[in-house]
Amino acid sequence: MELSERKKKVLRSVVDLYIRTAEPVGSKAITELPDMNYSSATIRNEMAELTTMGYLEQPHTSAGRVPSAAGYRLYVDELMLDYRLSVDETKSITSAIEEKMNRVDKMVEKVAKLVSQATNLPAISAASRQGGSTVLKFNLLHSGTGSFILVLTLPGDQVVNKLIKLPVSVSEADLNLLTALLNATMTELPLEEFTSELMDKVMRSAGAAASLVPVIVDFTTEALKNHSSTNMAVAGQAKLLGLPEYRDVDKAQRVLASIDEDALSGLPAVMEGANGTKVIVGPENVADELKDTSVVMTRFDIGDGLQGMIGVVGPTRMDYAKVTARLSCFAENLSKMFAKPETPQLPGSVEQSEKPPK
Repeated sequence: MELSERKKKVLRSVVDLYIRTAEPVGSKAITELPDMNYSSATIRNEMAELTTMGYLEQPHTSAGRVPSAAGYRLYVDELMLDYRLSVDETKSITSAIEEKMNRVDKMVEKVAKLVSQATNLPAISAASRQGGSTVLKFNLLHSGTGSFILVLTLPGDQVVNKLIKLPVSVSEADLNLLTALLNATMTELPLEEFTSELMDKVMRSAGAAASLVPVIVDFTTEALKNHSSTNMAVAGQAKLLGLPEYRDVDKAQRVLASIDEDALSGLPAVMEGANGTKVIVGPENVADELKDTSVVMTRFDIGDGLQGMIGVVGPTRMDYAKVTARLSCFAENLSKMFAKPETPQLPGSVEQSEKPPK
């Protein structure tokens, strides 16, 4: 059923007031709002109908109303007003990032702490590679009698290597042949295509170096798994303890136990294909421990095939507009920070695609 504009206005007011006070909202509090031109009786009727429709809940018989999960969902999707960051807030976020971050390998942990400080909520930060990782190039380097060095070139100019003992006598020419074979058959393949059938095919063509293939495949598989894995950090879990919703010790312990890297490791996958910010309200969470919490997430570009994700976990009463605005500001600044500067084109030069035929 489509809500009238008056019902939407009342629902938005209830959510806004409950976010600020953490107390059930009565009709009197709404009538005192400057832009609310309805009588107390009218507002009471609207709140009663919103309760019947499932958008509001009444914790006690004589108390006011609080938003339900459905109410928060509608608020996030349609009713939430844009929150404009002040100049000071924007400067604070930007300067904090510029001062405290200069290396990607430390980015995840630092960003989680910064987001938690900016939102006063537990924060998540993650970095993962877009799509499956692949080997761009194999090199097998003879390193003297009885050993060789396996070198893998991966996306993002990453190189991994391993010194491997030769189980049999293999010449430098045999290694060169196997290098060419590996580059012809196993480069730019996702991990799931490293099948036993492919390994058997390579071994049949590898001649005297066939016994090296399983060792090479094992190391390559491990390297691709590590390269494709998601690096995640969580910070600020204890901030939940200061909120009214978690005064119950048992409830707080259950929620805190569920806010760790392992429990939240599936969230980056939730962002796949999502545009902009994604909000998961209360019961929409998969984990039972998070049914009374909401998660707000957004993505940013790191470059070199890496995708970043930041988010917060908090009560369904969280200020979605403010949290969304701050996460968007973080994401925008982080994307700019990691963006590679374009190579300036020399005067008179011609783009590759525009070169005249010889």
